[in-house]
Amino acid sequence: MRRVRYESTGGPLFLEETEVPEPGPGELLVRCEAVGVTLPVVRKVTEAAEPIPLGGEIAGEVVAVGEGVGRFRAGDRVTGLVFGHGYADFALLREAMASPVPDVASAVDAVALVRSGLVALGALEAARPEPGEAALITAAASGVGHLAVQLARTRGAGRVVGAVSDPGKGDFVRSLGADEVIGYGDESWGEPVDYVLDAVGGELLTPAVAALAPGGRLVAYSSGGGTVRAYDLLVGAKSVIGFQMARIARGKPELYERWRRELWRLFAEGALNPVVHGEFALEDAAKAHAVIESRGNLGKVVLRL
Repeated sequence: MRRVRYESTGGPLFLEETEVPEPGPGELLVRCEAVGVTLPVVRKVTEAAEPIPLGGEIAGEVVAVGEGVGRFRAGDRVTGLVFGHGYADFALLREAMASPVPDVASAVDAVALVRSGLVALGALEAARPEPGEAALITAAASGVGHLAVQLARTRGAGRVVGAVSDPGKGDFVRSLGADEVIGYGDESWGEPVDYVLDAVGGELLTPAVAALAPGGRLVAYSSGGGTVRAYDLLVGAKSVIGFQMARIARGKPELYERWRRELWRLFAEGALNPVVHGEFALEDAAKAHAVIESRGNLGKVVLRL
């Protein structure tokens, strides 16, 4: 089978031929049809001290199952998060991380919706939104952000503001249901909001906190780091909440599954539309990474096998 890997930090991605893996206990062997490309994986390629397997979201057909697997069998269509090699014709997926793909959805729909949607929905839940409140979503055109904009609207947000790195993304974000679009470098971020879902971090945390109304909440789910001054929180009785999807997946599997079902329900009802920026062949994985690195994507970037 074909598999993408690299040999040194920041080194080029290349295809290699290798053996199809055997599923171990609790694992599914999936013939991959689509693979989602994410910023955390792209960052690891350029920043990790040693090469790592290129994992992430996959969707495809189960071709074999390991010992102890009870929920799935060969022929089932599944999606889930792979921690080993995922940029490949076949990948090993833990049963606990797998969910069925309904007949109404394609493999591309699945990788564009489920993992990114879970992060967006989880961050939104962490913000404890009330109907009529104003929301601000950073990285609003990204794979997660474009779903967060839509989910905020489904949860009754009275005003949704999308923040983007490039003003050229404004029309796309408005098409998702945002009332306003701002640029990261804008002098004013407009009227205060009740909560911010931040996927950027770093220097953007300061203006994001400043954009909060008194009592507002910022949910930080970025791997970009950054600091917040305690004084900036005290002045308006504001709060910062950290959100990590892995903690939910490991510690609250029932909640994780409920969120997955909600995403598919909203998708089936037409209330949630995952947008794919582009589909790249497996051998073009480097081009897909370049789109993410340049922050040029409008929606999800997908490898199509």
